[in-house]
Amino acid sequence: MRIGLIGTGRIGAFHAATLAGLDAVTGLVVHDADERSARTVADRVGAQYAGDLDGLFGADLDGVVIAAPTAFHAELILAARKAGLATFCEKPVSGTLAETDAVLAALDETEVPLHIGFQRRFDAGYQALREAVADGRLGWTHTLRAVTADPAPPHPGYIPASGGIFRDCSVHDFDIVRWVTGREVTEVYATGANRGEDFFAAAGDVDTAVSLLTFDDGTLATCTATRYNGAGYDVRLEVCGSEGTLAAGLTDQSPLTSAEGGSWPAGAPYGGFMERFRDAYRAELAAFTEVVAGTRPSPCTGQDARAALAIAEAATRSRLEGRPVRVADVG
Repeated sequence: MRIGLIGTGRIGAFHAATLAGLDAVTGLVVHDADERSARTVADRVGAQYAGDLDGLFGADLDGVVIAAPTAFHAELILAARKAGLATFCEKPVSGTLAETDAVLAALDETEVPLHIGFQRRFDAGYQALREAVADGRLGWTHTLRAVTADPAPPHPGYIPASGGIFRDCSVHDFDIVRWVTGREVTEVYATGANRGEDFFAAAGDVDTAVSLLTFDDGTLATCTATRYNGAGYDVRLEVCGSEGTLAAGLTDQSPLTSAEGGSWPAGAPYGGFMERFRDAYRAELAAFTEVVAGTRPSPCTGQDARAALAIAEAATRSRLEGRPVRVADVG
């Protein structure tokens, strides 16, 4: 199959190399508004370069991967829909619920599949958690504890357009706790703080946040996020049940040190998300080729992405208003 790739930044360049190495992909066509970046990536992986979107969509494609900035996701998804192409798009569908709903309504009028990129669903640890919950090994679930901690903040220019820590960072936790438990979040109570650089507060954002989620069956989850985890990149999820507890992301590369001493962890900490989730990103795109081939449904639909964004919206409103917010009330 022939796949188009839009966006050749850091994650786009990684996706290009992954796609070029998949047996199912017989041709790859790349485009970016930055011609130099696109040509460099195309040359590196042996792909075809398209100078504009018309050229890309006219290149006899079977599917398209969108790795462009969030502001362009909605229009690119709709362009792919018009071309009748199965689409993979990095999260989110859009930065707002209103535009997300408009895009999903347009997609409902066609049979063109949309696969949204929440790569944690393809991580072996998170998959094991989902299986353990589903088969009852942990008993009934009462608590989840999710952690997303970056070792250092992004560039100051990134924050004003990021959508805030809940939409940009914690949204991965919001998606994965839904997926692992198979339950819906009904209420969010969130808070945040700024102890680091002033550019977070200047953008109306926080550098550290905590969300308390209540699920429809009474299960509780805490989701903590920070831009300042000097020990290293730390992404984990613990699921606690009446019969046992299981954790994903607790390895020799976890940036944790016991106050009681000992030799664990033995490895160097993860440097960032590309290192931590390298295998998951590859599995995710391999799954997309199956979506393109029509042999599996989308493993993360537009409605899944909307649900995670709605939780993020509720968390944002909760932090600003200092009260619990029901997810149903954000739209």
